[in-house]
Amino acid sequence: MKLHRALTIAGTDPTGGAGVMADLKSFQSRHVYGMAVITSVVAQNTKGVTQIAHMDVSMIEAQLQSVYTDIVPEAVKTGMLATAEMMELIGTYIDPKVPYVLDPVMIATSGDRLISDEAVKALQSTLIPKATLITPNRSEAEVLADMKIDTVEALHTAGIRILQELGPQAVIIKGGHIGDEATDYLFTKDTMSMRRSWTSPKYDTVHTHGTGCTFSAVITAELAKGKSVEDAITIGKEYIRLAILHNPGLGTGNGPVNHMAYGDEYSE
Repeated sequence: MKLHRALTIAGTDPTGGAGVMADLKSFQSRHVYGMAVITSVVAQNTKGVTQIAHMDVSMIEAQLQSVYTDIVPEAVKTGMLATAEMMELIGTYIDPKVPYVLDPVMIATSGDRLISDEAVKALQSTLIPKATLITPNRSEAEVLADMKIDTVEALHTAGIRILQELGPQAVIIKGGHIGDEATDYLFTKDTMSMRRSWTSPKYDTVHTHGTGCTFSAVITAELAKGKSVEDAITIGKEYIRLAILHNPGLGTGNGPVNHMAYGDEYSE
């Protein structure tokens, strides 16, 4: 049986809820062969981040070489990228013919800021223009669009501004912090407008650690299979809804979601 292949390039989470650990669980649950290049080792849990050690750029390149000279991915996802040097290196491996999902990890669920302003600027100029899809939450979209997002109208303005000024093929802004439901909005470069939205209920839970990583990883897995961006998002949206709804209740802070909840074994 030949498996489709996806690569995540991101930081770690020793408690397994976010970063490459969440990405690999997501790939596996979608029946995609997952590979991982580590950019930063992060000491974090459901309560927050306590320490970060960034990998040497030479070591990141060695990892990338190991992957690309042997098992070439059919889709790529990036998460936490801490420095401009990392981004410049990774950019040389992005093939425009291979779907690339960029999760602009800047702020952890716990509220901890993960990358510097200089790194944000590098992300905007180096990698975002190469992206098939970027997946910011509201806080990240505010940084990328350089504006406050407190209404749906402002979110629409931000989505179009990100397309026009930063140049990705598409951006989906996760609007879970606006309104009574969790609505995500997709904006595409071919139309320079909001293409469609997806809505799911909001659940009264603190167990949302790693939702951004998981959502973007599922989308990456589906793109590796050849799905369209819209179809991949549709699966990702339902996957994350069930993952939150059936969270395992682990940890004493913002607990992780359930990466095994998408399937017939779980019911409403």
